[in-house]
Amino acid sequence: MNKITVHCTVNHKPVSVEIEPNKRLLDMLRVNLGLTSVKEGCSEGECGACTVIYNGEPVTSCCILAGQAEGADIITLEGVSVDGKPDVVQQAFIESGAIQCGFCIPGMILTAEALLMKNPHPTMEQIKEAMSGNLCRCTGYKKIEEAVALAASRM
Repeated sequence: MNKITVHCTVNHKPVSVEIEPNKRLLDMLRVNLGLTSVKEGCSEGECGACTVIYNGEPVTSCCILAGQAEGADIITLEGVSVDGKPDVVQQAFIESGAIQCGFCIPGMILTAEALLMKNPHPTMEQIKEAMSGNLCRCTGYKKIEEAVALAASRM
């Protein structure tokens, strides 16, 4: 199969990736770029484990072909920390005990990041709505919602 070259920005750096046209953004990020915070869960866009910030919006990378990322600005969990230290949202998740096994957490954090970029002071109802596309099998959502509210209070 002929490959295509995708030019985009990933974690604030321009990249060019040669990839088969039938590969997903998820595959490009994990396999070609080694960004393993992007997890494959359901492969149907239902669980949120593969969520990345794509042009400012949280999206499930398992539902986007790599070629669609041409010119896009993509942020994974690896692009969130500042100088290797947790950012406000990551720190709030740590302090709130909102992390269990960690499988869903990258997607949760990126969804929260995208929400707070658009709405730095959301209501609890807005937080619940924004986080509703991310599933966690280890714990309830109360600590996760509290973590997002804590991060918002520090913005």
